[in-house]
Amino acid sequence: MQNYCTINVENSINSGQSFLWRKTRGYWYGINGQDILRVDKNGVVDSFQNSKIDFFRKNDNLDEIIKSISKDKTVRKAVKQYSGLRILRQDPFQCLISFIVSSNSNIQKIKTNLEKLSKKFGVKTTYENEEFFLFPKAEKLATASINEIKSCGVGYRAKFVKEAAKMILSDKIDFEILKKSNYEETKEVIRTIPGVGNKVADCIMLFSLEKLEAFPLDRWMVRILEKYYSNKFQIDTKTITEKQYEILHKKILNHFGPYAGYSQQFLFKMERENYQKKWL
Repeated sequence: MQNYCTINVENSINSGQSFLWRKTRGYWYGINGQDILRVDKNGVVDSFQNSKIDFFRKNDNLDEIIKSISKDKTVRKAVKQYSGLRILRQDPFQCLISFIVSSNSNIQKIKTNLEKLSKKFGVKTTYENEEFFLFPKAEKLATASINEIKSCGVGYRAKFVKEAAKMILSDKIDFEILKKSNYEETKEVIRTIPGVGNKVADCIMLFSLEKLEAFPLDRWMVRILEKYYSNKFQIDTKTITEKQYEILHKKILNHFGPYAGYSQQFLFKMERENYQKKWL
């Protein structure tokens, strides 16, 4: 039997979940909010803040999850091909801003824009003789001007970034409460943030708010579902309305079960690699 408990660091970091990573001297270094993570090839995490975050979700019961999502030959193939791929447990504020910035963009541009935001508004820090910029705190982005944020290349999303930061700062959004709330309640709250639609909400919920049933649907995922699941999900449109998103998510949950987010990640990774898309 395949051992799913092993972590494939490369595949997990290079799967469109998180963007502020770089590889140096055989280690991956990543910004996670006000922390810097150093990850070795076995998925052992050391951190600048000495935090004990389970970043690769080692405590998830992977055998149970893989068994639960392996409902068809497509997912089984993706799971086998990308064994060790993990959902990352990210800093919620960084995750929120990252995916607001991500809309209508590509991975390389998202990475560049987030690096510029961090350089302009984050704290410069040295860790293991390397220079890093921590992710900006909410108060820095909330008090920045729209033009200052725009100068980081985020375009029309600048006002969303500022508004999101203001909402976090005023405690209108409490991430700790949202982690404990159910999927529907959390989504309703997250969707009140400007610039957060269904897909962005699902990314934030899956990658930072403990909602493993979240299944982000962007044009890539719609294409994948059309390609492999046209009979099951009957997608007859390229753009998904609010109502269609909701209906499709219910069908996806019925098929893949409560860990649907993991199936999304495996399918997304497989198809992106099939198209030889460049990652970090």
